[in-house]
Amino acid sequence: MVTVQPAPVESFVFTRDYLGSYRRVMRVLAAPSAWAGPLPEAAPPTDVAIYQLPTGTYETRAAFAVSGGSFRDKRQFAATAILVRHPKGDLLIDAGFGSDVAAHVAALPRFQRAPYQVAKTVSQQLDASGYDRGRLLGGLVTHAHWDHVSGLGDLRVPVWINPGERRYAAEDPGGKVFRMVSAGREIHEYEFSGPPYLGFPSSFDVHGDGSVVVVPAGGHTPGSVVVFVTVPSGKRYAFIGDLTWQLDGIRRRVERPLLMRKLADSDPAQVRQALLRVIALADLMQIVPAHDVHAHDGIPDLPATSQELPR
Repeated sequence: MVTVQPAPVESFVFTRDYLGSYRRVMRVLAAPSAWAGPLPEAAPPTDVAIYQLPTGTYETRAAFAVSGGSFRDKRQFAATAILVRHPKGDLLIDAGFGSDVAAHVAALPRFQRAPYQVAKTVSQQLDASGYDRGRLLGGLVTHAHWDHVSGLGDLRVPVWINPGERRYAAEDPGGKVFRMVSAGREIHEYEFSGPPYLGFPSSFDVHGDGSVVVVPAGGHTPGSVVVFVTVPSGKRYAFIGDLTWQLDGIRRRVERPLLMRKLADSDPAQVRQALLRVIALADLMQIVPAHDVHAHDGIPDLPATSQELPR
C-alpha cells in the first residue's frame, strides 16, 4: 500500500482489488483528532446489562459495502437487535428480521434484494428465555430501514422514534416496511432536548442516569441516531446504525462507495461528519456498526433462561 499526496479532507491510497492486477484509488478520510474532553457522566444501576439477539444475515459484496472493497469478498451483513436491561424498563435497539421477513424483502426494489439467512426472531428468543415482556418499554430504532425494523411486526410494544425519522418513515419509499410493521403500534416520539454529547450537538438521556443516551446523526436517513450505552463496569458502547455498514469504515476511515452513498444516503456529507465524530471515539468505547457481524463480539447472547438475567 502506497500513500500519495493527500487532499485537504481526504488522502488517496492505492489498493489492489482481488479480482485482478490493476490498481485503483481508495479515498481515506483524514484522521480526526481523538476525543480529548472528559467522558460524559454516567451512573448506570448495578443491574444494567446488554445482550445481542442475532436474527439472521444477508449477503453482499465488499465492493458495495465499503470504499476499496473487493468484488470477490463476500460480506455477511448482520441483522442483530440489542436488548438493554434497566430497572426502569428495558429497550430494544433495532429489531432485526421478523417472522414476515420474506414479505419484507419482497417489498423492496429488486436491486435491494439479497440472499439472506434467518435465525430465531427477537420475539422467539425472548419467549425461549422466559423473558417477561412487561419489562419492555419498546423498540428504539436507529433508523427506519427494513433490516432494522422487520422484527417489530412480532412485538406488541411501542416504537421509539424521533419526529424527523417518523416523517421520513411516513413519506419515503425507504420507510415502506416500517409502515407495514408499525401499523397499529403505539409510537413514542422523543426529542433531543439534552446537551451536546461527545461531539454531537444534542442528546436524549433515556433514563436520566447516562446509561442510555441517544444523539442525532442524520444523513443516512434524516432522523438516524447513534445510541450510546454505558454498563456498570464502565465499559461504553456506541451503536451507530448505518453510519458505516462495516468496521472497515472505522478502522480504515473509509466511506461507502460513491454509488452507494448516492443511492443509500439522504445527505452523504452529514454521514461523513458523524462518522468522523465516531472515529474520534474509537479508543474509548466499542463501536458497533449495525451490519458488521464481528462488531458485536464480546456482547453476550441472551441467556437461555430468565433466571440467569439480572433482576
